[in-house]
Amino acid sequence: MNIAQLIATLIGTIGILWITWFVSVKYGRYHGLYRLFAFESMLIMTMLAIKYWFVNPFSLLQIVSWIFLFASIPIVLYGVNLLVSLGKPPKQEFEATTKLVTTGIYKYIRHPMYCSFIVFGFGVFFKHVDTVTVVLVIINTAALYLTALVEQGEMTKRFGKKYKEYMKRAKMFIPFIF
Repeated sequence: MNIAQLIATLIGTIGILWITWFVSVKYGRYHGLYRLFAFESMLIMTMLAIKYWFVNPFSLLQIVSWIFLFASIPIVLYGVNLLVSLGKPPKQEFEATTKLVTTGIYKYIRHPMYCSFIVFGFGVFFKHVDTVTVVLVIINTAALYLTALVEQGEMTKRFGKKYKEYMKRAKMFIPFIF
């Protein structure tokens, strides 16, 4: 990494820490601590791979990478839209939904945003595959899995039996599979 990438990584890390505190931890939603590691691993992978993003644009890895990157966008946008419009969170607390959302993409998967971040992480990973990015994509995926597990505990406390029943119907990340 060059100095500009190091500075960008430092600024990004400060932003990730700020968001983690003010969106999650401050309100007792500790799944944000695991998500911090996911975001940080995606940031570092991006900074390490940035010089490769447009090299050999028609190679198999680049094509796969772009498919993953573009596929991550509608998943997160649709998930966030449903969460905000149907989950009825208070204005300052995006994550504090007051209603359980079980329609749209949430009918099939419980964590579309984390699914999107996993897909995005693999998209970045395929930009430049090496030992470091293999470790980082594993950290990203594991951190998002742990984030989802902790969040499910938080949702069970908030929504009780309704959330437990919902967990039986909808998969965690991949419809009908996982």
